[in-house]
Amino acid sequence: MKIHLMPLALLMQLCVGALALAEVARAPASVNFETDVRPILRTYCLDCHGAQEQVEGGLDLRLRRLIVQGGDSGSAIVPGDSDSSLILELVRSGEMPPSEKKVPPDQIEVLSAWIAAGAPTLRDEPATIGKGLPITEEERAYWAFQPPRRPAIPSFGSEDRVRTPIDAMLLGRMRNQHLAFSPDADKLTLLRRVAFDLTGLPPSDEEIERFTGDTSPDAYEKLLDRLLASPHYGERWARHWLDVAGYSDSDGDIGDSLRSYAYKYRDYVIKAFNEDKPFDQFVIEQLAGDELAAAPLDQSSKPVGASLSPEQLEKLIATGFLRTAVDGTANSDNPELARNNVIADTIKIVSSSLLGLTVGCAQCHDHRYDPISQADYYGLRAVFEPAFDWQQGWRTPAERLVSLSSAADREKGAAIDVEANKIAEERAAKLTEYITTELEKVLVGFPEALRNELRQAYRTAAELRTPEQAALLESHPSVMINAGNLYLYNPDAIKDLGKFDERMGALRATKPPEEFISALFEVPERRPPTHLFHRGDYREPKEAIGPADLTIAAPEGERYVALEDDPSVPTTGRRLAYARHLMNGQHPLVARVLMNRVWLNHFGRGLVDTPGDFGSLGLRPTHPELLDLLAIEFAEQGWSLKRMHKWIMTSTAYRQSSNADPRMQEIDAANSTYWRMPLRRLDAESIRDRMLSTNGLLDATLYGPPVSIEEDATGQVVVSGGVGRRSIYLQVRRSKPVTFLTTFDAPVMEVNCDRRISSTGSPQSLMLMNSDFVLKQAEAFAQRVLKEVPPSASLPAVAQAGASTVAWGPQLAHAWKLAYQRPITTEELSFGSQFLQQQIASQDSAQENPEQAALINLCQQLLASNEFLHVD
Repeated sequence: MKIHLMPLALLMQLCVGALALAEVARAPASVNFETDVRPILRTYCLDCHGAQEQVEGGLDLRLRRLIVQGGDSGSAIVPGDSDSSLILELVRSGEMPPSEKKVPPDQIEVLSAWIAAGAPTLRDEPATIGKGLPITEEERAYWAFQPPRRPAIPSFGSEDRVRTPIDAMLLGRMRNQHLAFSPDADKLTLLRRVAFDLTGLPPSDEEIERFTGDTSPDAYEKLLDRLLASPHYGERWARHWLDVAGYSDSDGDIGDSLRSYAYKYRDYVIKAFNEDKPFDQFVIEQLAGDELAAAPLDQSSKPVGASLSPEQLEKLIATGFLRTAVDGTANSDNPELARNNVIADTIKIVSSSLLGLTVGCAQCHDHRYDPISQADYYGLRAVFEPAFDWQQGWRTPAERLVSLSSAADREKGAAIDVEANKIAEERAAKLTEYITTELEKVLVGFPEALRNELRQAYRTAAELRTPEQAALLESHPSVMINAGNLYLYNPDAIKDLGKFDERMGALRATKPPEEFISALFEVPERRPPTHLFHRGDYREPKEAIGPADLTIAAPEGERYVALEDDPSVPTTGRRLAYARHLMNGQHPLVARVLMNRVWLNHFGRGLVDTPGDFGSLGLRPTHPELLDLLAIEFAEQGWSLKRMHKWIMTSTAYRQSSNADPRMQEIDAANSTYWRMPLRRLDAESIRDRMLSTNGLLDATLYGPPVSIEEDATGQVVVSGGVGRRSIYLQVRRSKPVTFLTTFDAPVMEVNCDRRISSTGSPQSLMLMNSDFVLKQAEAFAQRVLKEVPPSASLPAVAQAGASTVAWGPQLAHAWKLAYQRPITTEELSFGSQFLQQQIASQDSAQENPEQAALINLCQQLLASNEFLHVD
């Protein structure tokens, strides 16, 4: 056999080809520039090589042909030869990108496979390209940027238990996985679920009796109507909105100054939900209520609050939505930076709550993942710029307060202050007289020469005394008479001075109280320019940008621009025009974002489980057609949130049991198809409110100033007054969040919260075991049980006959009913009795009331139980 040696050059070519084929094998089977490579370049490279007018190194990576053309170092790629491509060499070495964030290996292999395949594109590239990053067909086709489309509703038979189109949309996907809805939950379970979802409180005894005793076909629908009409509905659903709005009762500045009147915005939100204010109107008022109110202005261009009708006042209060951001401008060392931070945080709140996008990522450069340019960001900022006017007309939080007092009331108050000051002057003169008299009495005891020196030193102002005078007074402390120690020398003088205080107090009590609201408002005829800031730095303004919505949110080829001059309002009208544009029912994002949050708060997770990010880094919708259906119905049914609640809650999906079927659990353990109702832990506020309701101490008063908080001896932040008020009325202090609430995942409002987490950890167990608040609730719970069911009471009906002989039976049955809104079982009765007897036996002999102490321990166990903390 003759062996032929292969030429070395040919052997090397084959080896290189084999390596290239190996690279292709590790990457997707087919790659192209538009769908595979450009997203990688956008994330890691285009900020320097395409987004800016001047590209680094002369290299523009926005188009395939520009990449081949290359820059100062030559061509970036050699199509068909990845090993000879400079871009791949630099990326693999880590030299590029220069930032700490490097291209992951799997994405490097995509680049390599694309180059090896000849760097293909899906379509011919344009002959020219403008500034910045153009929106591609692929980006425009992304689901969230397409207008919602009404889907076809699948048909099912009556045996499938399809009650609403929502069920049909869900069941269509379930069938593909051989799944079905779980059986309906029992009446009591459903009642608890609905009560907590709509009011955040357990159902009352009257509601339990009414619903369980109602055998009419529409009993459930009537239950929903009653709870939707409850004033507690507004409290519950306002809490969800206040999260995304970033509501706080403090500024978040150096001293975390209190916002004494922010609560009026909180109350506005509660009332809006209770009244079922159309959601388009609700949003428009919050973005531009001042432009709707058209309030008369005073000399400082502030609205004259006293002249406003209740409707105008409500609209002005609504703009508190744009005043929730942290504001440290009153005491900042860098006021210009602080002002721009306020605007940036406000844009984040608006965009995450209504657009569901991370628009703030485009503040310094084009968004690296979503088609949001830096110009888009500043176009959105220009909508709000006139209301903030950071360079010429900035107003600190105190300057944003609008007085509700009339001119007559202010004049009367000023006149009273003048009279009170006169009394204060009389008091000061009398105090000086008393001190002088007592001083002379003391000086009599000293030699005359020393007496004069002491008198002179005393009468010299402290900051003007010579060292000798200061030393003289220090060595003779008896002459240092002042208002604080006068009572030691003349007790009657203090009583006399107290009469002046009484007169001033009585006079000031007649002063008309002055109320304020915190609002956002513009100065008429002022149109401060908005400039694009280079790298987001306000010190480097570039070209001027006009007000606009995001380019991607408009139909292709169009860009919405807010009105510069609206003759119906005295201001620019930008925010009003923008708000109406958002809520016109045609925007691709707003209705989807809003309904996704409603779904999240009913089912524990959203159809898009990143409610503040519908962009490419967010999760894709599990049921996009259902989300479209909800969005379209919301707008077409007049933006009524209560209607949407009822539509969702009458579905089989909502009414089904949370119990897990082993077969279906194996197919869909994550319950992504909604084949059962998710088990959910109550949020922090509902846990606290449920405890107060269980022990009978819940104060159902609506609205009003926040309940104050304080740090206790252990450093925990606790409620210091109005302990029984619902949690939504507790003061929200950024630097001092209530410890119990944050332990159960209530957010700390650094900006806003577009989704709460629901964690489980040891701090929660320790809180339930050792918290002074929980211990007091357990004690109050036990006292309620003993008051309502004294030891002589007979046992109500229970699951098994003969249970009436169980020790503590009546009290245990009542405790279970109060805690869980259901009858106690025989097993629970037996266990509870044993627990109490063991507790009583283990009590210290010095314990005055071992039975009550044992019952308190049992009640604490009930308050800390999974059944109490969760809703199924």
